[in-house]
Amino acid sequence: MSDLEPITPREAVRLYLADREMELSEKSLENHRYRLDSWLEFCDEKDIENMNEVTGRTIHEFRVWRQSGEGDKYDAVSKPTLKGNLATLRVFLEFCDSIDAVEDGLRERVRMPKLTSEEISRDEQLSEENAEQMLEYLEEFRYASREHAILSILWHTGIRLGTLRAFDVDDLDTEERCLDVRHRPEQETPLKNGHAAERSIALGEYDVEVLHDYIEHNRPDVKDDYGRRPLFTSVHGRLSESPIRLTVYRWTQPCRWAECPHDEDPNTCEWRNRESLSKCPSSRSPHGVRRGAITKHLRDGTPEEVVSDRMNSSLDVIEEHYDERSEREKMRLRRDLIRDL
Repeated sequence: MSDLEPITPREAVRLYLADREMELSEKSLENHRYRLDSWLEFCDEKDIENMNEVTGRTIHEFRVWRQSGEGDKYDAVSKPTLKGNLATLRVFLEFCDSIDAVEDGLRERVRMPKLTSEEISRDEQLSEENAEQMLEYLEEFRYASREHAILSILWHTGIRLGTLRAFDVDDLDTEERCLDVRHRPEQETPLKNGHAAERSIALGEYDVEVLHDYIEHNRPDVKDDYGRRPLFTSVHGRLSESPIRLTVYRWTQPCRWAECPHDEDPNTCEWRNRESLSKCPSSRSPHGVRRGAITKHLRDGTPEEVVSDRMNSSLDVIEEHYDERSEREKMRLRRDLIRDL
């Protein structure tokens, strides 16, 4: 400890944010600043005036303080939110180590909470912001590629993976701007809810253009074992669920189109490997994209009955598993609808 150079928590945070300013987006930098504000508030309450004094016990006390909302300015947080706060603190402490402000290896004293499968599932949805950034990147650099077409349709329609896989080229109606969903179990493209899931899904002009250009220029001209022309194919025929799922995991990783929110080097990060794509904390499954798409529709004011029909999901299921809106959000939307009557 004698080799450490005294520095206040506030000055250490200032230096850290200045150091990250060139490599983080404005949004990411603001997130780091917000998370570290709680650390500064904790230090003020505990009269910690020198980062040299921070120990493993200090970090544990902060974790309890942040999780339970013991501070005057902060409420209790969920485990996923706590995990985000601690991840930023860990990177901050690594920086402090590099400038001789804390004990060597203090970063490793930050214990990350383990999430249950239920907590992961509840938190696992593609945010609207990430979806927009991802699709903007694909539009600019991989326009009308198979990846672009898959992710654009999944996000704008909120359909299930099995539904996406079941589409044929002939199911696209460019004049009516829609996709016809058909249950064909005898030809290995069943739908989860059988014939009850059959419907026509409206598309926007942009989605129709993407699909049209994908079919014309990038879709391998192949048929499946039943003589049908699958919409999404490889050179061998209709795509199975596995490559579709890998496509979603890969392209929902923020490091593909922005900086890594976990401060990993994309050149060495193990989560970039095919076998570990799903382990990245920020990658999302097709179900996570569906959850995010349904939430966006609801937040945009789409009536729940319309969302239920479009996504082929009951109102009860949407309410219990997909609707992430707060009660205040629901109230504001109801008020806007009443005004429009």
